[in-house]
Amino acid sequence: MCLLWPAVAVKGLFCPGQSSPSEPGKFAAFMASSKPLAKFWEWGRNIICVGRNYAEHAKELKNAVPSEPLFFLKPSSAYVREGNPIIKPYYCNNLHHEVELGVVIGKRTDAVSQEAAMDHVAGYALCLDMTARDTQDECKKRGLPWTLAKGFNTSCPVSDFLPREKIPDPHKLQIWLKLNGELRQEGETSSMIFRIPYIISYISKIITLEEGDLILTGSPKGVSAVQEHDEIQAGIKGILSMQFKVVQQAYRS
Repeated sequence: MCLLWPAVAVKGLFCPGQSSPSEPGKFAAFMASSKPLAKFWEWGRNIICVGRNYAEHAKELKNAVPSEPLFFLKPSSAYVREGNPIIKPYYCNNLHHEVELGVVIGKRTDAVSQEAAMDHVAGYALCLDMTARDTQDECKKRGLPWTLAKGFNTSCPVSDFLPREKIPDPHKLQIWLKLNGELRQEGETSSMIFRIPYIISYISKIITLEEGDLILTGSPKGVSAVQEHDEIQAGIKGILSMQFKVVQQAYRS
């Protein structure tokens, strides 16, 4: 993992010489948790993914631009961290990368308003929504859920946790992805169709969000297929980057 901002002070989780967060009481409440949010992937229960939240990505896959958030779930077994490979499922012939900004929830969130939604955010992470595209296309044709296409083991690579005060405005970030050194995806989070407060509010009225839950906020255009031995590098410009290798899962009878 390559972090491009200074080392984080353990006690206050802000850089030495920096002023403390503008709302230290709220962030301190997150840090008082009995579980370490900095390792949310070890114990977080839910991964909620928002699809088609960038218009150009929806268009490149010939999908309609949604009028309300479209979301689906991944199991927590989908998490994978740098140093471990992304496993291409044995049943998949067309595995795609999708780079996304992830939002880590810091406390229980039930039917929250848009105005209060950001108070429930503990921080962020860079994420990949690995997608078995051929499987997804077949599921769509047959009217089936997308679990086989989206929920397999290692389908959600994640970066280190970024405390909320490190990202003053999550809608002013540039996320990117390179495949074998070639730039494939690059997008501004300002291009999201549904902004983060709206997403949190919308989801929380349907699914109660818990501490440690992760929301993936959608992918910009440029998704493409990956193969065994490919190297994926992704990042948030000026903040962090991560790298993963793709391996092929052995056939399971």
